[in-house]
Amino acid sequence: MIKKAVIPAAGFGTRFLPATKAQPKEMLPIIDTPTIQYVVQECVDSGIEDILIISGKGKRSIEDHFDRNIELESHIQEQDEALYNQLRHIENMANIHFIRQKELNGLGDAIYHARFHCGNEPFAVLLGDTVVESVIPATQQLIDAYEQYHQSVIAVEEVPWDRVSRYGIVGGKHLDNRIIQLTELVEKPEREKAPSNLAIAGRYILTPQIFAALEKTERGKNNEIQLTDALIILLKQENIVASTFEGKRYDIGNKLEFLKTTVEFALKRKEFALPFEAFLRQTIKNIDSSRPK
Repeated sequence: MIKKAVIPAAGFGTRFLPATKAQPKEMLPIIDTPTIQYVVQECVDSGIEDILIISGKGKRSIEDHFDRNIELESHIQEQDEALYNQLRHIENMANIHFIRQKELNGLGDAIYHARFHCGNEPFAVLLGDTVVESVIPATQQLIDAYEQYHQSVIAVEEVPWDRVSRYGIVGGKHLDNRIIQLTELVEKPEREKAPSNLAIAGRYILTPQIFAALEKTERGKNNEIQLTDALIILLKQENIVASTFEGKRYDIGNKLEFLKTTVEFALKRKEFALPFEAFLRQTIKNIDSSRPK
């Protein structure tokens, strides 16, 4: 049973500057909810309530978000009981721990910081800038695969062939329509050298042997310790499976995808879905009418 989760959230968020100069990108809200809260909720919905967030300099607001603010609660309780209950839910979501990655040496190094917290247990990893919307939480789907195969599990999704060079790509043999027994992992391959168009999708179940693999991992791209490089080492020592998942992944790591995500989530919020849709339709109509005939 998977009892622990690790959420790396230490990066600078340079693609969102200047907004992230003084706040973490993981705290950028999708409407009114910080991205990282969706990630924590996915852990909780998957039965995991022991969560380690790997933070960094300037990330204190993440800790504050999941901490209690008695003065604010007292003020809100008198005005809006529903909002008060939401605030209490946030602070009671899970048992959340924090450790700081003092130097940004890559995702692999961030995961290595979790070795004492996770010990000799398998654990989940959820990237803090990726949200997955699904009926069954994506992490729960990976846990189900782990319990069946007792191997590390990597979430993957199909991407267009002309974009495989942007991702870590897996190759292997299909065990069923969702599970692939891995034979290779390639970080950002050229299209002609890609073993498939299945890209690593920001969710993992890892065995504790990953820590020994990380110790052997040399610095790679950007002079950082890359998790994919460690997984390549681990694959030589033990079996790993990849799993597709049911649901839609939202990559909040760049501005355009963040805008798309905000629009889609807004259209699903019943309190303003209809007027927002009307606004979008009118905006598109105005754009069309302004184009030269």
